[in-house]
Amino acid sequence: MSRLAPTEGLLDAARSLDRMPVADVLGLIFEEDARGHRAIQSILPRLAEAVDVLAVGLAGGGRWFNVGAGTSGRMGVLDASEVPPTFGWPRQRVEGIIAGGDRALREAVESAEDDALAAAAELRDRELGPGDAVLAISASGQTPFAVGALEAAYEAGARRLALTCDPHSALADAAEIVIAPEVGPEVIAGSTRMKGGLVQKACLHMLSTAVMVRLGRVEGNRMTHLAPASAKLRRRAERILCELSGVGEEEARELLRCSGGDLERALEKARRPVPRHG
Repeated sequence: MSRLAPTEGLLDAARSLDRMPVADVLGLIFEEDARGHRAIQSILPRLAEAVDVLAVGLAGGGRWFNVGAGTSGRMGVLDASEVPPTFGWPRQRVEGIIAGGDRALREAVESAEDDALAAAAELRDRELGPGDAVLAISASGQTPFAVGALEAAYEAGARRLALTCDPHSALADAAEIVIAPEVGPEVIAGSTRMKGGLVQKACLHMLSTAVMVRLGRVEGNRMTHLAPASAKLRRRAERILCELSGVGEEEARELLRCSGGDLERALEKARRPVPRHG
């Protein structure tokens, strides 16, 4: 019998789940989610290594691809899609790829995860190269689509990172840097949309946030490169401009208007010394 991934195991505390009171079911899920979050602490050094690799690659003009299937793929696409509006980073430089394509974001396309060649084709279509990095995501570490992505990265000379809940998996073996919080079995056996997914989401937003901080896309803890594409974000941009430059609300609004909504440019204008005459 082949080795069973830890995420496929049976959680002893949940063996009578179908007979437990609802309050106990919720309490158990809460405790297991907390266990998952605690597992991240032991892999913080690996996250730091990944931040260094990704930041250096992006600073040098490379790209970062999150690749996965199912819940893992959705988490990867979600986090990648948040980087451009939050940090003003070019959309084509951080991208999520999910097995089954955009349809798989809304509905299950389970068979797509078994196609390792499809992952390679997706990356080949994007002309993956030595300056790029691939972060393959799979809770079990056994998903062929994710493993195939790292094999394609190896062939292209791109950096190879893995996010998995099994440090002894095929995915981990194929990576240079392995981010592997060991969360153990799920409350519903094998359902890694639960704490496995929760931990993957946490690791992804830690990575993307730290990378963008390293690249100077924030000042203090303010989003100085955000894209103010909605009323809420325009108000936030105006507030950041006021706080960081000392201008008033009306002047901040005018500076943003004159800068085409570009907060970074508006900040530069607000801080530009006033010419002295005489």
